Amino acid sequence: MFLLGDVSGKGVAASMLMSHLHATFRSLADAKIPLQELVEAANRLFCESTLAGQYATLIVGRAGSDGTVEYVSAGHVPLLHVHAAGATEHEATGVPLGMFCNSRFAVRRLSLLPGDSLLLYTDGLTESRNTSGDEYGIRRLTNLAARHGGSSPDRLISECLANLQAFSAREKYGDDLTVLVLRRSN
Repeated sequence: MFLLGDVSGKGVAASMLMSHLHATFRSLADAKIPLQELVEAANRLFCESTLAGQYATLIVGRAGSDGTVEYVSAGHVPLLHVHAAGATEHEATGVPLGMFCNSRFAVRRLSLLPGDSLLLYTDGLTESRNTSGDEYGIRRLTNLAARHGGSSPDRLISECLANLQAFSAREKYGDDLTVLVLRRSN
């Protein structure tokens, strides 16, 4: 199982919310229930245990050894499927967790061929701005991922971060920044 998320707010409160969310998913993952049910249960628990206006965007999924991937994207930035022909964006499949306690979440499926990757990231990457106020954006990230599709996960992450640094000319960013690459090896 993989999970990448981003919670509303900043500081200690946001860190605590993210820890709570990870713990919720860890406990539910052991139940071996279908992904849709797992996310809907986590949403109810998160919604009922947080204050109004607190929510989380996330991508959670399961990858099979045959290259099949099933995932739910709850209001998160697009997942990128990086493959030999380029990179394909996959939009959110539902609203952020915690917005509505009875939300339904669609499960999407895709197949990874050997060498294909999934590029997951938080909005701190695509919403970073340069000194002129221009946003880094999904197009720039998609183009970069397409150019480095055959790279190892470590190399693809390094290229993303180096490209962002060159674009923004900043040492620190205003938002959290997480990048995760999952690659099918065989």
